[in-house]
Amino acid sequence: MQLYNNLSNKERAELIEKAGKERLTISFYKYAKIGNTQIFRNHMFLAWDQQDVLGRIYVAKEGINAQLSVPAENFETFKKHLDTISFLENVRLNIAVEHDNFAFLKLKVKVRNKIVADGLEDETFDVTNKGIHVGAEQFNELIEDKNTVLVDMRNHYESEIGHFKNAVTPDVDTFRESLDLIEEDLRAHKEDKKLVMYCTGGIRCEKASAYYKHKGFKNVYQLEGGIINYVRQINEKGLENKFLGKNFVFDERRSERISEDVIANCHQCGKPADLHTNCANEACHLLFIQCNECKEQMENCCSANCMEINKLPYEEQKALRKGQGNSNDIFKKGRANHLPFKKDLRNIFESQSK
Repeated sequence: MQLYNNLSNKERAELIEKAGKERLTISFYKYAKIGNTQIFRNHMFLAWDQQDVLGRIYVAKEGINAQLSVPAENFETFKKHLDTISFLENVRLNIAVEHDNFAFLKLKVKVRNKIVADGLEDETFDVTNKGIHVGAEQFNELIEDKNTVLVDMRNHYESEIGHFKNAVTPDVDTFRESLDLIEEDLRAHKEDKKLVMYCTGGIRCEKASAYYKHKGFKNVYQLEGGIINYVRQINEKGLENKFLGKNFVFDERRSERISEDVIANCHQCGKPADLHTNCANEACHLLFIQCNECKEQMENCCSANCMEINKLPYEEQKALRKGQGNSNDIFKKGRANHLPFKKDLRNIFESQSK
């Protein structure tokens, strides 16, 4: 009985290309109390492996978070299986704006302590006591209200390439950082302001909405289904799009274009650009924004030093990396000091939060 992926990325890519079938990029999450996470994890892997589902899935006692690539012809079978699980019946599936057959190349189902790391140890915090979910139409109305504070619950490198108009975009590297930062800045407005939050697919702002209710905020809202579902709704209903730029996604695509606005800049030359690149140097892998001209000139690298290393034979590169561990730059997400045009972010809330 196979319970883990046993194919390499290259082998899987070749199979996908040979099959020549359309695949759908889908994400969903659900906060729920799961007893035996390992048994649940194995059950999901076995069912999805048979359906040729690929992706990255986290299972924890607080629920499930899944980002998947599903063969279009198997979608109904996939959905019917979800509906056999009580807490996943009729779960909202966020279908990507843009599809890529190679968005995921393996099926990875992992057991984690939490599906969204929050650093919280408060046993009285109930993650299921969430805020009010709103669709795209009500969301558009809410964010025009002068008593609303709109907060982006994503990290700095996500909001840098795209965010809603007039949104507060905290300068944070992790979700956990944003929880305390937002509470501190809005402490005086727990009763008189409407706190409206959004994220990529809804999972982070749903936990955040429960957290802020737990902390005494009276009017807490979240964009249901996040940016992904918002785009689907505005397209279906002909609503005004209030999102600028691109939506960062956590698969091989890295982003989906929502509007034609380019609100970011190349971290190397400063030209308007919003395409993230992972430095080609295996010892670096810094995630940063790079325009096409710099990509060609710098050979997908973030610095001249990384270019030189990347040109070395593989065995020499491997020898250089031996015992070194990851470069600290891998965790900086575009903040590395050698990037001359990295965005200068500050922990400042816009005037609408005052």
